Amino acid sequence: MKSQSYLDLLVWQKSIELCIKVYEACRDFPRSETYGLMDQMKRASVSVPSNIAEGQARQHAREFRHFLSIANGSLAELDTQRIIAEQLTFLSPDGSSDLDRRITEIRKMLYSLSSKLES
Repeated sequence: MKSQSYLDLLVWQKSIELCIKVYEACRDFPRSETYGLMDQMKRASVSVPSNIAEGQARQHAREFRHFLSIANGSLAELDTQRIIAEQLTFLSPDGSSDLDRRITEIRKMLYSLSSKLES
């Protein structure tokens, strides 16, 4: 179940795309949020592919699953922050919906990969 590199993992690729979308969405946030919600969303989005990459580089499936779990936690953080940003009208409903769709897709992919690592 070991791929050559985390770069080969579709879930890692999709999480990089999500990260880019979060950074793009944050461009429209008020300047007052530079060190607030905007910063938290960026950090959570960066954490997802980072933990997938670190986990894939580990020697054992158990360690990889642990890092996938951390990535999933970061997704939950990001999803919560997305909801807050939409309710504060920092994110448009369409922008929020796009991020929600991406987060859900990656969450399912993480679950599937983690399940495959168990067997």
